[in-house]
Amino acid sequence: MPIAAPYIAIDLGSVNTLVYIKDKGIVIREPTLAVVDSSRRERVLYVGEEAGYHLGRTRDSAEVVHPIVNGTIADFDTAKVMIRYFIRKAIGTNYLIKPKVLVSVPSGLPALSKRAVVEAVQVAGAKKIYLVEKALAAAIGSGLPVYEPIGSMVVDVGGGTTDTAIVSMGGMVVSQSVDVGGQRMDESIVSYLKTYSSMLIGDRTAEQVKIDLASAIPPAENRYVHVRGRDLLSAHAMDVEFSTAQAYEAVREPCTAVLASIKWVLERTPPELAADIMRNGIHLTGGASQIANLDRFIATSTGIPVLLAREPADCTILGLGYLLDNQDLLDSLPPASIKG
Repeated sequence: MPIAAPYIAIDLGSVNTLVYIKDKGIVIREPTLAVVDSSRRERVLYVGEEAGYHLGRTRDSAEVVHPIVNGTIADFDTAKVMIRYFIRKAIGTNYLIKPKVLVSVPSGLPALSKRAVVEAVQVAGAKKIYLVEKALAAAIGSGLPVYEPIGSMVVDVGGGTTDTAIVSMGGMVVSQSVDVGGQRMDESIVSYLKTYSSMLIGDRTAEQVKIDLASAIPPAENRYVHVRGRDLLSAHAMDVEFSTAQAYEAVREPCTAVLASIKWVLERTPPELAADIMRNGIHLTGGASQIANLDRFIATSTGIPVLLAREPADCTILGLGYLLDNQDLLDSLPPASIKG
């Protein structure tokens, strides 16, 4: 039976949760979902991948729950069970000493929300907890010179939030987190089809349409896919042709919100660091940063080169993992507390 406490990093996202074990790498990549009993919500039936299989297919006695919404805990009891499940799945139950856990949180998360994260992870079985802001972790994971006296700009477009920050000398100089991400884009597509086609589609269908058609700039050519859903007027099944031009219109608002956050941060960046950003560019990370032409949209609007990270969806967890694997950096982090 192992005696030493294991070191774990958790990227607790609104859409997916990734877990990294020191010296092993990423060991879990599952949906941030749970299925609970409708009549006894404290009874969690499925978590993660198993819950994902039930998305849109649950019976009346069961309900799909998103414990994390816009980067914050929305359902504490379910989040606690889910985090415990991921920790136990990652390291097993044979450790004598509870694990030390790094957890990513959105930039500028209110103290009360931070406390909820710490308490949920602590109740789930952690001994010592460290909170690391997503933008800083993403910058580290994308290979930016975070610990050098150079200004770097990272824009982490995740499922629930977009975290934008200027990082230098191991910390964040200016940052902002906004409740815009891949989920907002999916919701915009659902809303567009409701308004213009009187059709209701599910989350999975909306996500697939986003991947297949959505673009942050007007498309050069119009392509179509058949989208199947439910007619809101007759309650019968129906399908419509949905074009790249319509998909662009649907996601234009969330893409514009991402750009607004970038401009907000740039306007507050010290001149010396702004010169570094102009020279080295804006670095995009996060799963939703892969929407077609988001990099071109931002580059055209700001006049600054934009680079998409090599593994954008993994940058945050890889950054947390880098901190785990480097003891001196880990020792420099203050442990989080639920006191106060």
